[in-house]
Amino acid sequence: MRDIVWVIVVLLIAGWLLGFIGFSAVVGNLIHILLIVAVVLVILKILQKI
Repeated sequence: MRDIVWVIVVLLIAGWLLGFIGFSAVVGNLIHILLIVAVVLVILKILQKI
């Protein structure tokens, strides 16, 4: 189950980079929301390990 969360985080960050470089501002806003979701997931995983 842990590996799935990391795969999702990597995909969200990769999607953010793709949207940041290649798409318009409308899609970019959606990608930034996905990046925030990825960061929240990473923080939650780090806190669960403590």
